[in-house]
Amino acid sequence: MEIRGWDERYRSGERAKEDLEAPPNPLLVETAKRLKPGAALDLACGTGRNSSWLAERGWKVTAVDGSPVAIGILQQRARERGLDIDARVADLEKGVYKIEEALWDLIVMCFYLQASLFEPAKKGTRPGGLVLAIVHIADPTQQPTQHQLRPGELEKYFSGWEILHCREGQPDDPAHKRISAEIVARHP
Repeated sequence: MEIRGWDERYRSGERAKEDLEAPPNPLLVETAKRLKPGAALDLACGTGRNSSWLAERGWKVTAVDGSPVAIGILQQRARERGLDIDARVADLEKGVYKIEEALWDLIVMCFYLQASLFEPAKKGTRPGGLVLAIVHIADPTQQPTQHQLRPGELEKYFSGWEILHCREGQPDDPAHKRISAEIVARHP
């Protein structure tokens, strides 16, 4: 879906209500609970359910999304809750946002697939930093689309990294229903 479509979904309240009521992603919660808060980058953050949760726990969060409407909702919610989140509008597919190298302790990409972001995300983490990625995958009987990987494919992007978590199947996230692959990988 193009950014205008996402803007309309957020503007209509269809997606915003779903995101506003959804808790943070369970894998993110379990992963971040074990970490000392540091610098986190939330790519394709939507209205910021994960960004807000991290900021509430002392993380210095930069949240990036292509939808100005979603970022506006995130900024309003952050102000209302007294959270300091650096929220930026940037079309990731057009390369508008550059991931700075060796700056982040945690980079999060939940339910957004842009395979060209995996390498910059890996370079963007500090040694010992984590990349947490969750993407939709095609059913084994289907051909993947540009928004899906094949089963078993996500882990290959993190060859040479310490894999702390790798799972495929139904997500443990009330905001998403389609089968997905998830990974938490540590920068060597």
